[in-house]
Amino acid sequence: MILVFGGTTEGRKATEVLEEAGSHYYYSTKTGEQNLVLHNGIRIDGTLDTAAMLSFCSLHHIRLIVDAAHPFATQLHQAIADVASQITIPVVRYERIYPALDSDITLIDNYSQIPANIHSLLATTGVQSISKLKPLEAKGIKVYYRILPRESSIALAHQQGATDDQLCYFKDGDTIDADAEAILLKESGESGGYSAKVAAARKKGMRIIVLKRPTLPKESVTVNGPYGLRRAVEHLLPDFFPLHSGLTTGTCATAAAVAAAIRLIKGETPAEVPVILPDGETIQVGVTYGVDYASCTKEAGDDPDITNGIEVRASVAEGDFEILGGEGVGRITLLGFDYPPGSPAINKAPREMIRQNLVQFDKPLKITISVPNGAEIARRTFNPRLGIEGGISIIGVSGIVKPFSEEAFISSIRKCMQVAKASGTNRVVINSGGKSERFVKALYPNLPQQTFVEYGNYIGETLKIAHQLSIPNITLGVMLGKAVKLAAGHLDTHSKRATMDKDFIAEMLKEADADIDISQITLAREIWEKLEDKERFADVVIAHCREHCAPLLPDGNLTILLIADDGTILPQSLEHQPVQ
Repeated sequence: MILVFGGTTEGRKATEVLEEAGSHYYYSTKTGEQNLVLHNGIRIDGTLDTAAMLSFCSLHHIRLIVDAAHPFATQLHQAIADVASQITIPVVRYERIYPALDSDITLIDNYSQIPANIHSLLATTGVQSISKLKPLEAKGIKVYYRILPRESSIALAHQQGATDDQLCYFKDGDTIDADAEAILLKESGESGGYSAKVAAARKKGMRIIVLKRPTLPKESVTVNGPYGLRRAVEHLLPDFFPLHSGLTTGTCATAAAVAAAIRLIKGETPAEVPVILPDGETIQVGVTYGVDYASCTKEAGDDPDITNGIEVRASVAEGDFEILGGEGVGRITLLGFDYPPGSPAINKAPREMIRQNLVQFDKPLKITISVPNGAEIARRTFNPRLGIEGGISIIGVSGIVKPFSEEAFISSIRKCMQVAKASGTNRVVINSGGKSERFVKALYPNLPQQTFVEYGNYIGETLKIAHQLSIPNITLGVMLGKAVKLAAGHLDTHSKRATMDKDFIAEMLKEADADIDISQITLAREIWEKLEDKERFADVVIAHCREHCAPLLPDGNLTILLIADDGTILPQSLEHQPVQ
């Protein structure tokens, strides 16, 4: 069992990560005022000191603590460290992302260091700090206190001697509603609105004073984003998530490039390097080294990825910044990609990741990415269909692969649709997979391979993409098992989200005047075998499918083809017949 200490933005993000597992965990806050909806999390509220925390962890068999509490909650952080030490359980610190502290900012370690040569101060350090700032008023400094607009916060402010005319309230992070010479901030990170407050203060010409964040006890692992948290939990508590995440080829290429740059510039060969992901968080990635390159092994987690275990290499040399494709990285030969034909198949997001991660070296570098055996592996991917020759693509939007990632699959659909449109065709044929595609291809012998796109289960998402790309004509080939789900309104036909609704099928059979008993059937194809008038039933199914699909393609023409297991396509006498 996992115990999370939250009450913060990081706490909320931690729950989003842990909820994906479907496993139970505990979520602790001091006040209970954070608005959260937990499905698998069990909420506990109130202060837990060291003794209470020890008792709770023992009673509930806590095996991992996630410390996502506010960075200034020093007593809680120390209690967590003490408990973890006593009962020997790991702690993951979910830290914030902190921007650089500019040179025009006055840094202080405690409230006693606030400069005395100011006349007025806006304190945004929280209601608990009011009593610590009252001595400033005795020195003749006018202090305004910006607090949350909660009854409990206002009452606590009054208890500490703040008057109503001293109180102002958090509304927008970039708005300052008090006329003060200086502003006092905590180094609270991006999620604490630090950058927005600094920018607002600069607009008003205010002096900026920042209370530095305290040094926290050493944790087992420190992360600063959701992907890092998930990977840490998967490593420390492998049975919590039923399926484990992996790395994209883009992240592997970036890690290899960072490692190669470190060796070139610093002469060091660390076993792990930090990689900044597109969402801004940093994860540690394992690397190895060859004679003139660094490499990273692709781990797909539990995602069924043909590239799992491949080696992605990077060689780095001084020179104008450029990202090149070496052995095993494919070449683009068709239009429809972010880069023109002839370019290496390294997508825009990985290129930007590599660039962003190499900025730290403050030196122009030329990077060559290569993948041993990439050409052989690519033959078992979508690359030949997309006109990418000679190797695999370096891809990845988020940098992390979630098992059976919906995001990754839909991203692949979008790329295939873009390539199809770029081929110049006015029709794209979408189908669930290789079997249905073989049957439908016979109706469109003159269409190029790129115009046939697999939607898997994501019919709705594929039609939305077609609309966004303004593709004028779409043919939807659907086999009966998916068709009866689609007819019932399930635009995602995955078995986890949609099952065969026998009651609805019975209604469609009645509509088609087909009097057959389906009470004992388990597969849709058994319905087909029982039908005498197959075309009439097909008409009914297609009509219901069109009812749900057509609104997603308001400016295009939609042809729906129902495909039987033997390859029969019905009906072929619709007004929307297949055309070139």
